Amino acid sequence: MSATRVTTVTLREMKDRGEKISMLTAYDYPIARLLDEVGVEVILVGDSLAMVGLGYETTLPVTMDEMLHHVRAVSRGVKRALVVADMPFGSFQVSAEEGVRNAARFLKEAGAHAVKLEGGREVKDLTHRLTGIGIPVMGHLGLTPQMVHQFGGFKVQARTAAAAERLVEEALLLEEAGIFSLVLEGIPWQVAEAITEELRIPTIGIGAGSSCDGQVLVTNDLLGLFDDFTPKFVKRYASLKETITAAFAEYHGEVKAGQFPGREHAFRLDEGESRRWEQRLNRRRRTVKTLGRG
Repeated sequence: MSATRVTTVTLREMKDRGEKISMLTAYDYPIARLLDEVGVEVILVGDSLAMVGLGYETTLPVTMDEMLHHVRAVSRGVKRALVVADMPFGSFQVSAEEGVRNAARFLKEAGAHAVKLEGGREVKDLTHRLTGIGIPVMGHLGLTPQMVHQFGGFKVQARTAAAAERLVEEALLLEEAGIFSLVLEGIPWQVAEAITEELRIPTIGIGAGSSCDGQVLVTNDLLGLFDDFTPKFVKRYASLKETITAAFAEYHGEVKAGQFPGREHAFRLDEGESRRWEQRLNRRRRTVKTLGRG
């Protein structure tokens, strides 16, 4: 694995030579370090944090301050990968000025290398403005979780020919606005394939089939740590919930039974100090006993 920093140019070059891009989410320093060490090219600090890390039912409640906190932690753990920060709901919809301010905070205060914006035509102007001042933008079309209430739930998008054509047009608009890559979520694979063929920039699929230039999953889904629901497109590579629960239960049982900690887990005085301590302790015990009789 090369130690060279992954950049937006790196991803474009990977698409040009047909090399797939690996992308996963991280929300803390330890996981970010592990992802970076195995060579994952892009680490997304996703607003999925709201659901898999903070216990909300949707991604909508997570705030800028919460996202900044987690992006900082991830950035400290990464030496090679491209760190992308998700712009949370409400951080860019009010005005372009607020969107620019918040995007800049991710780079300036939290160490991110780029931001991700959900939406199509409605974020085109903001995307153009951000890229024009040096803030790289990753786009996100299809099933955009911040629109969950408008969609009526987490539903597959672009299922008709007309809807698919609109999605292709929006993808081209975002490319024109300057995005360096595009996440395609929850759409038929035929539509994702067409968009990938038309765009010069790389596409990253999640529930969009294998024709995309790269793939992304929520790490907690991949590890089997989040099972409130499991989307069709998720492949579990581990079942850490069962492993961790078993370890917690074993610890709890040993503490209750007085089996942990054992002598092997405890510290002790050096031999000479141990003898002196025993002498002092015996004097204290005699003193306490004498006072008690008095």
